[in-house]
Amino acid sequence: MAERGADFELRALLGMRGRPGLVFLVGLAATITLYTTPSFNHVPVAQFAAAIVVMLGAGAILMLLPGDPLPWPATVMVIAAGPLAVVATHLNAAGEAQPQPLAVFPASYALAVLALRGRIAGAWVGAAVIAVTLGFVDIVLGISIGSLVVSIIALASLAGATVCALILRPTQRSLRLLHDDAAMRVAAEATMAAEQSERVRQLGRLDAVARPMLERIAHGMELTPAERERCRLLEAELRDGLRAPQLVGDQLNAAARGARSRGVEVLLLDDGGFAGVAAALRERVIALAVRELDAANSGSVTVRVLPEGRRNLATILASAPDGDRRTEIGRTGEVLVST
Repeated sequence: MAERGADFELRALLGMRGRPGLVFLVGLAATITLYTTPSFNHVPVAQFAAAIVVMLGAGAILMLLPGDPLPWPATVMVIAAGPLAVVATHLNAAGEAQPQPLAVFPASYALAVLALRGRIAGAWVGAAVIAVTLGFVDIVLGISIGSLVVSIIALASLAGATVCALILRPTQRSLRLLHDDAAMRVAAEATMAAEQSERVRQLGRLDAVARPMLERIAHGMELTPAERERCRLLEAELRDGLRAPQLVGDQLNAAARGARSRGVEVLLLDDGGFAGVAAALRERVIALAVRELDAANSGSVTVRVLPEGRRNLATILASAPDGDRRTEIGRTGEVLVST
């Protein structure tokens, strides 16, 4: 489900995932490096390295972290990267020529990508924080950088990304609705195909086992006692196919037919517990049921597959004049027999 939603993220629609996303990340990293490099001549190496690291880290978070909108902890880290880079490239600046606030521009690009990752409000909060930081550098530190003008110029990329994100949101919703509608149609068609296949299978089985006897009855032929007994067993077998479709099979049908011919009352019930169960475990339940049916000569045998969510997968209750025996099969294959 998460993977399906990722296909309709805005960055996916803009080609910012996979190999194109890596190309975009390399371009963003190169831009950050080019804008930050001039500060190397004006601030200590540690501050320059810190500015590079926090901005490249923000770029990596934006391009590599999955999920839209971007998680809030990652959003806060991206928002904080811009002000930190601005301060790091101006604090303790040396020389007469003061460094230009070039770090603001890669920070604005990072905020633009943040807006495309679904955090428009967070991106504008980040822009406001950068503007305040520029004012601090301009007024408190006394470094004249034209903070107001730089803020306005740097926000152009964020404004463009915001408009793009707002325009494409209806497209995202439409694509999701179309995909959901297509998925529902595919599911409905698969269900209809499965129902048709089961109907054909049941009709084929009914035709194979009941057609000869039904034709004799339709022609008004007198049935012998043996044929009447066969009809009784056949009716019970067909009822088993309706009550326990996932339980019956050739092996269990033969065992149930044999037990009924010996006068044993057989009841097979399937409440859906076989859904998602391994084939080996299902075969184990059938093998235990066959063993009980083959051993019964009187009384009754009830085989029930329990509903999903129960502690046990199935129960087999064999009642005879000399006592009852209950077999419980757990969902991990354990077997408990009690008398």
